[in-house]
Amino acid sequence: MTENSTYHIHLLSDSTGGTLNAIIKACLAQFNDMEPTEHLWNLVRNDRQLKRAIDGIRANPGPVFYTLVDETLSAQLIKTCEALNLPCTAIMQPVLSVFSSWFGLESKDEPGLQHKLNEAYFHRMDAVDYALHHDDGQKTGRSLEEADVILVGVSRTSKTPTCIYLANRGVKAANIPYVPGIPLPDVIKTLKKPMFVGLTETPDRLIEIRRNRLRQIGQNTETDYLDREKVEDEVRTARKLYTQMGWPVIDVTRRSIEETAAEILSLLNRKRENEQEKRNKDAAS
Repeated sequence: MTENSTYHIHLLSDSTGGTLNAIIKACLAQFNDMEPTEHLWNLVRNDRQLKRAIDGIRANPGPVFYTLVDETLSAQLIKTCEALNLPCTAIMQPVLSVFSSWFGLESKDEPGLQHKLNEAYFHRMDAVDYALHHDDGQKTGRSLEEADVILVGVSRTSKTPTCIYLANRGVKAANIPYVPGIPLPDVIKTLKKPMFVGLTETPDRLIEIRRNRLRQIGQNTETDYLDREKVEDEVRTARKLYTQMGWPVIDVTRRSIEETAAEILSLLNRKRENEQEKRNKDAAS
């Protein structure tokens, strides 16, 4: 790349473009100093909409990535890109081809199926509502039994954003803060369904995050909330509690929200598999 160069990439989708955009963002993250101008052409479902996108590609040439299930529109786009000597890549087609070949089924070729208001969509919305109402220990009654996952951690261990992320994956997640000297709700000892996960972080990172947070809201940073000795004790006693309770522990110090959630989902899947295996054994005996 030369200095002051402007690079363009074009993303064409017959739906919202969310899937395509997420994939491209993940790929661009692997390149340093790579910030091309992205042109998103979404809801491309007819010739007129495709023409508008093609005019934009001609005006600002660059690689083209698309998720179009309509073969006629795809063929037009590929032909145009070949004429312009531009790379044109189908993001979903290789996956669809594998599924079709392996399962012996034909793709529906219907745009936006993943965004239809089906049962899974409403399940996710219910999970989001649950996470919001069970954030930061707001509710500590029997409704916690409905949770799939309950996160416990000291202040600023990303409990809330992790719960929201999990909710968008259809997982009902609640979170309860660990505060030294204040016992956790008694109901926790009686819960059978939820999987508990303890979140921890290094004292240095916690102090840094907490200090930035206090500055953002205009509060004094000279407080026990940032005292190193107290924070170290807070982290230590929290981890001791997790060990006593037999909960899995995730250190979020060097993890993104997505990485933490991925680990939780993996733990949850293993828990469910073990429960199913036990049910199968009980049924067989």
